[in-house]
Amino acid sequence: MEIKSLRSKLPNTGTSIFAVMSGLAIEHDAINLSQGFPDFPVSAKLIDRVGFYMKSGKNQYAPMPGVINLRESISGMFRLNHQARYDPETEITITAGATQALFTAISAIVHKGDEAIILEPAYDSYAPAVEISGGLVKRSKLLFPEYKINREEIAALITAKTKMLIINSPHNPTGSLLEKDDMEFVQKLTKGTDIVVLSDEVYEHLIFEKHLHQSACRFSELKKRSIIIGSFGKTFHATGWKTGFALAPDYLMKEFRKVHQFVVFASNTPIQYAIADYIKNQDNYNYLGSFFQKKRDVFAGALKGSGFKVLSCLGTYFQLLDYSNISNEKELAFAKRLTIEHGVASVPVSPFYKYGEENRTLRFCFAKEESTLLKAAEILCKI
Repeated sequence: MEIKSLRSKLPNTGTSIFAVMSGLAIEHDAINLSQGFPDFPVSAKLIDRVGFYMKSGKNQYAPMPGVINLRESISGMFRLNHQARYDPETEITITAGATQALFTAISAIVHKGDEAIILEPAYDSYAPAVEISGGLVKRSKLLFPEYKINREEIAALITAKTKMLIINSPHNPTGSLLEKDDMEFVQKLTKGTDIVVLSDEVYEHLIFEKHLHQSACRFSELKKRSIIIGSFGKTFHATGWKTGFALAPDYLMKEFRKVHQFVVFASNTPIQYAIADYIKNQDNYNYLGSFFQKKRDVFAGALKGSGFKVLSCLGTYFQLLDYSNISNEKELAFAKRLTIEHGVASVPVSPFYKYGEENRTLRFCFAKEESTLLKAAEILCKI
């Protein structure tokens, strides 16, 4: 018997679009370019380090903030890459993936009645986390088709109740970037306010065309009010390891850890030790931009002459395709038909908006073997 008085905290939330499209891909044996996971192996060197620490007995609970070796390695990495200093003892926490880190950060900062601004299309975990905390989500649309921020609209959304601004660069699902002047705008906009900036930077190493990742920590005033989220799962092709991290000034990290300890307490111990060793060598992540740019170019190049328009992609491992020359169908309907009738699964961009904005674009993950991408492109060129 069901409890009649039970009230859902997320009454309008159903199954995620990733689960829907991946399920459809499995059902119809389609090439799955919908969910963001690689189909190529993790580095053998990194796997060996995990095995080494497992065999060395590093299999019990890690400290709540994370293994100090990894926190020190991350601190060194950010000093090297961004000239930013974070104290590994008090300003870095290891998490069970980036989504947990995002949820924890939002839960720690947003109170009932507070407002949080997100930029749509947005990764689908932001808004539910705000709503679970009793906050109000306010939305600004990125400007199609380049998906640039709408500065006037963002500024107009800020009120005395605004407690968080959530930004994401490189951007999922669009592959766009926040440039230096965008970050300077965010810094100026939030200066002198009580707004915490939550900066989702999980694709920071996956940037193309020699662009520079404009981390929130590169801007002195912005760094003082920002929580930065990163992901080793995305960086090292190991999404199933669910290992991420959060960086923040001491006063923000204290609040983050208060929530973190009751969400997961700690994340995977041997993997933390292994990654701590692995990231000490820049070569283990500096190659990623050119590595994924080549995959992007292979996929986009193979689509020349097709009915799809390839939109700009400056980062991540997602390519948006505009199908407006092929069909007038709504995005979800077209994505499903593409999967069922043609055997290629993608993700429609419309579910990344609250009100289902329709630009007739689909997101394809190109973190795949070249043969997989070429096979998918061959099918798409026939449509």
